[in-house]
Amino acid sequence: MGNGSRNRKKNVLSLQAAVKAAHTGEEQCLQQNAGDIMRELYNLVGLHEVKKLIEEIYAFVEIQRRRQKEKLAAEPLVLHMIFKGNPGTGKTTVARILGKLFREVGVLPKGHLVEVERADLVGEFIGHTAQKTREQIKKALGGILFVDEAYALARGGEKDFGKEAIDTMVKSMEDYRDSLILILAGYHDEMDWFVETNPGLRSRFPINISFPDYSNRELLAIADLMLQRRQYVLSSGARDELRFFIEKEHKLHEHSGNARMVRNLVEKAIRRQAVRLMKKNCELSRVDLMSIVREDLGGS
Repeated sequence: MGNGSRNRKKNVLSLQAAVKAAHTGEEQCLQQNAGDIMRELYNLVGLHEVKKLIEEIYAFVEIQRRRQKEKLAAEPLVLHMIFKGNPGTGKTTVARILGKLFREVGVLPKGHLVEVERADLVGEFIGHTAQKTREQIKKALGGILFVDEAYALARGGEKDFGKEAIDTMVKSMEDYRDSLILILAGYHDEMDWFVETNPGLRSRFPINISFPDYSNRELLAIADLMLQRRQYVLSSGARDELRFFIEKEHKLHEHSGNARMVRNLVEKAIRRQAVRLMKKNCELSRVDLMSIVREDLGGS
């Protein structure tokens, strides 16, 4: 073999090694990015069963991808979902995380979330609903279409235009099976009823995730996280006041365990703290600017 042939062979081998190294690097980068997204999920307060199911979905998707790479038979990825739970229990937050995760593992090209409700889908005359629904589907292509209070689409009966929206979405699930994931969300009982009104929905949405209300301790932890991100700190008196209010709300309202209530409390406390500090006729310290005291939460 001449020197020219040996050099060509050496160059080919070097190129193959470089390509293999590049693929390995891409694989490690993909795993790292997906790992970061999963850590974002794990850092959410509570939702233990939700996290466990998302972990199963991620593992399933990843293993099917690796099987395809090895030319093995792979299960079809039917990832349309139903989220059941009260408002403020993390449904939209988890949907956004899923969008990012599915983008990283190659299930969705973009992974963005388009959130809609009945008014965004249902029109006022024949044909208008299909047009409005298709417009929202177009916006969501490459990502997730998240339909909040989806059961409202079936409340008007057979003659209601909501049925047309459902039919249009079901068709889009087939037309865009590789570039759209549909998530229908709403209260537990209403979503169970909704699925029963259209027998075809159950098989098309194989993944059902239940979002429980947060416990009092979890709500307090959520408040701490919200304040921490905004660089505020609760005094011991303010913490006692917040705990008292959360427990009182839970006794008064059975389904008060949601993060929206806590966010409203936190934002109100920050506004009250601002008013209190503006009344001081002295220079404010860093500690003053960061501290939320009992007075800021009083009578929330």
